[in-house]
Amino acid sequence: MKFGIFDHLDRRDVPLHQYYADRLELVALYDRLDFHAYHVAEHHATPLGMSPSPSVFLSSVAQRTQRLKFGPLVYTLPLYHPLRVAEEICMLDHLSRGRLQVGVGRGISPIEVGYYGVDPARSQAMYIESYSVMMKALTQDVLDHQGEFFQFREVPMQLRPLQQPHPPIWYGVGNADGADWCVANNVNAVVNGPIGRVREITDRFRTQWAAAGKPEADLPLIGTSRHIVVADTDAKAEAIAARAYARWYASFMYLWHRHGTAPQFAPFPAEFRTAQEMGLAIAGSASTVRQLLGEQIGRAGVNYLLSRFAFGDLNVAESTRSIELFAAEVMPALQEEATPA
Repeated sequence: MKFGIFDHLDRRDVPLHQYYADRLELVALYDRLDFHAYHVAEHHATPLGMSPSPSVFLSSVAQRTQRLKFGPLVYTLPLYHPLRVAEEICMLDHLSRGRLQVGVGRGISPIEVGYYGVDPARSQAMYIESYSVMMKALTQDVLDHQGEFFQFREVPMQLRPLQQPHPPIWYGVGNADGADWCVANNVNAVVNGPIGRVREITDRFRTQWAAAGKPEADLPLIGTSRHIVVADTDAKAEAIAARAYARWYASFMYLWHRHGTAPQFAPFPAEFRTAQEMGLAIAGSASTVRQLLGEQIGRAGVNYLLSRFAFGDLNVAESTRSIELFAAEVMPALQEEATPA
């Protein structure tokens, strides 16, 4: 069982330069406390994400950490030239001495990709071809490709990633078909949503992995993410979480409200209490969080938990206290208790 971090980098009411400095302070803390990896979201034109260019932010992460793995979750590939993103991946992998993790996807928000002139109806096809080109660029000395969206002829690839043949790939899985693709390509998966939905996909992943004759010991990481606040008492943690979650949710819904619509698939409710009842968020003392997370991990069948310790209007002191309590009193016990699902 491994424990990582997922970070939307949603906006707080501080100057942006201070915001980045605060986030990087927390990243250094994750590194010192031996979290497995730090994953950042990519969003555009919304307070939900202050890292619209993940590579830029992650280059700072590389220089402030020693052991922590990190990467985008995800690069929104329809918004990238695949040759450019492949070169950025190579640079980050070397800057971090082989700690980069590469998440890929087509982009969850049609509004955001639309701002870049991408037709949401064509984004899946663009994503598939862009991913194919990116992988060729990472693994071949010369890039040749003739497709619907991209054409390359005898492009010499001067940069190669440090991790061979390429850094680990991550994918956000929303249905069983996505699990099948991850199994076929040895890709790590993150599944969000209520526990029942997560378990359905983790079961499918393991079934297909076994059917392909692949060893259980080589199973990729299959994770889910949760908003988590740990404090000295349950009441204090719940009060902090309710306040911060309300701010995060306003950012989450910002573009949808601005366009008078709602996301087609949005597992998150408006209130923290409801999110906690659904198992999407947890707040409490270390003993409470340890108990609730232990139950959820077993029921969900995951071998990786991505915690969201910095969200909404949580300040650095609140997030730091939560992270330290989790690392000292929650994470070791859950690692010891974890058994194969």
